[in-house]
Amino acid sequence: MNDTSRLDHYLPVYSNALIDDCIPFWLNNCPDTEYGGYFTCLDRDGSVYDTEKFMWLQWRVVWMLCELYNTLEPNPEWLELAKNGYDFLLANGKDDLGRYYFAINREGKPTMAPYSVFSECFAVMGCAAYYKASGDEAAKAEALRAFENYVSRESRPKGEWTKEMSGKPAMKSLGFYMMRANLSVVLEECLGDTSFRDDLMKTVETVLNDFWNTEQSVIFENVKLDGSFALDSMTGRHLNPGHAIEAMWFIMNAGHKAGRQDIIDKAANVLLSELEFGWDREFGGIYYFMDVLGKPHVELQANMKLWWVHNEAIVATLMAYKLTGRSEFADWFELLHEWSWSHFADAEYGEWYGYLDRYGRVANFLKGGKWKGFFHHPRMLLVCKQLMEGTFFGSAG
Repeated sequence: MNDTSRLDHYLPVYSNALIDDCIPFWLNNCPDTEYGGYFTCLDRDGSVYDTEKFMWLQWRVVWMLCELYNTLEPNPEWLELAKNGYDFLLANGKDDLGRYYFAINREGKPTMAPYSVFSECFAVMGCAAYYKASGDEAAKAEALRAFENYVSRESRPKGEWTKEMSGKPAMKSLGFYMMRANLSVVLEECLGDTSFRDDLMKTVETVLNDFWNTEQSVIFENVKLDGSFALDSMTGRHLNPGHAIEAMWFIMNAGHKAGRQDIIDKAANVLLSELEFGWDREFGGIYYFMDVLGKPHVELQANMKLWWVHNEAIVATLMAYKLTGRSEFADWFELLHEWSWSHFADAEYGEWYGYLDRYGRVANFLKGGKWKGFFHHPRMLLVCKQLMEGTFFGSAG
């Protein structure tokens, strides 16, 4: 077997950043000890600038706390904080049909309708991980119920809140399937139930077969229902390199779990293509959005460099290196590590900035908000730590 220890000297960087920087930053600032749940809108110094609670970020905090408890240290404080959020979200988070709202206010009253299927998605992860940490059977039942809700929304993810009408062609979105694959892994590992393996492998095949374009050598974000590509529309040409990169480490993990080296190798090759396509060769970093044909992109933030994209790329390249032994992935990891830590890290207040402009300059000083929370960055630090220690495979998440 190939020696893949070349990158292990980075272990103290990732371990210390997780334990001494990221975890304290969030746990000192995000818990709402009065009403329950968590504040995610944190300014550069960790102060709260808005108290609205976004469901997918709330459940991500529950998952992250339980993941730390389950795999890093059984710290009772982390479990108690997870229970705080879990209880608050179960009591306040759902409508009469059992669908999780997109957002609630500080006290728990709904502020945004349950239009986002990803509220269900992260409820699955949070409840499953809380079950593993606590043994609470009700959490297991809720994880399974939320998973059924998630799967049932495949053909119409936004339900009655969708803006699309009959004249707009129906398309499949990569985000739904990549997260379905990850949910199958989380449910298997947290519930100890291998019955999700068939669903996992079917979803993996969908991503690799339907969303991969052999001519362009990239993963598309949206494809027609038959798996063909719509190059005559902005939606059809839209690329999200971060999603594709994140999906590939989910799939490599699934391939390892199933003993499928062919899947690992295919996902690794896709990852390499995504990195080469998405890297900004003039200023460095990975673009947020792209048009596969280089046409104007409708999203004005397309050229920005976002924290989570680089978090996922660091994880993916390290995992690919550990699973394949190919030196090009170690090279990419080192490039990503150097660029990301020199641009996103805040030496004065800790944690990472979320949003840089194309040139790598900080565009917004927030550390958390409607989209950024206690998830991508700590997960990256934890997974990298475990990969370098040789303890990741077989752990949850």
